[in-house]
Amino acid sequence: MRERQASRNARRAREFEAFVAGAAGRLLHAATLLTAEPPDDNPRARRLLTASLAHTYAVWDRLHGEDPYDRTRQYLAVRFARGAWHQYGGLGRPYPRGRPDSALRHLTPQERLILVLRMYEGVAEEQAAALLGLPTERVRAICARAMATLLHPPRQAAPPVAKVVPS
Repeated sequence: MRERQASRNARRAREFEAFVAGAAGRLLHAATLLTAEPPDDNPRARRLLTASLAHTYAVWDRLHGEDPYDRTRQYLAVRFARGAWHQYGGLGRPYPRGRPDSALRHLTPQERLILVLRMYEGVAEEQAAALLGLPTERVRAICARAMATLLHPPRQAAPPVAKVVPS
């Protein structure tokens, strides 16, 4: 009995390790896009990925043919949305910090989430809407607005002009 359990646990660990070896890089990139952090300095994205992978490992035996990548991506998206909601008071406000040279920093967390799901991950509008609890039309509109913002980012404020005092 114990040998069977040990064998099952070893097989589970090997399967999960193989999954992580194949999927962690892409999932980390998605998390980095969500958090708008630099790829070489992304602690929030790494925490988000670690929590998502830990959740997937916890439910590994209950997946029963379900795609573990899809499950991990869903949890990553939901955890990001919850974090933005709790930390910044909603998905509609931009994060206070972000990569200064990133066009994604101009997007709200909700716009970033939908854009990453739709454009980077290739999730259908209907699936993204179901995951986020939004109407499909709303997901379409948010994605279009996010794309427009990426293509035409807001201009930065002009530097203040110094007053010249006549002598």
